[in-house]
Amino acid sequence: MTAPLARLDVTKRVIKRAQYEAFEFSIEAEGVRVRNGSHADPENHEYLVTVEDGLPSDCECPANAAYDGACKHRVAVAIRNPVLDAAIDRQVAADGGVPTKEPSATPESTETDRMAEGPTDCECSELSTDFPCWECVRTGYRSLSNDEQ
Repeated sequence: MTAPLARLDVTKRVIKRAQYEAFEFSIEAEGVRVRNGSHADPENHEYLVTVEDGLPSDCECPANAAYDGACKHRVAVAIRNPVLDAAIDRQVAADGGVPTKEPSATPESTETDRMAEGPTDCECSELSTDFPCWECVRTGYRSLSNDEQ
C-alpha cells in the first residue's frame, strides 16, 4: 500500500509546515480535529480533517478551499501514523465494524517492546549520526542531548 503522503498532491513548503508547527489532534466521529498550537490564537485555528479510504481527504480550513493540493492540516494527519490509524479505527468502530488492529499485549509491554525495537517509521538513516529523527525523539528511543548513553 502506498504511504498516505505519497497519495496527496502537496508542496514541499506545506510538508515542512506540517512537520514543524505544533499541531494538537483529537479524534472525532467525523474525522480528526486539528488545532494549531503554534498560532497566537489556537482556539480560533482548529479545523476538522475528514478521512476517507485511509487518506485525509478534506479540511474545513480556508487554505484547503482556496489553493490546489492538500493543506498543512491534512498533511499533518497523513504524516502521523498513530493519528491517522486512530481516525481510521474510529471510523470502522463507528460503522459497527471491528478496528483494523487488535492489541497484541498490555499497553505497558507494547511500549516496552516498541522502545526496544525503535520506532517503525524511523528516518535516522537519512540524517547525520548526531541528529536523530523526530519519531525517535518523540518515542524516547533517542535523545537530542549530546550526552546520549
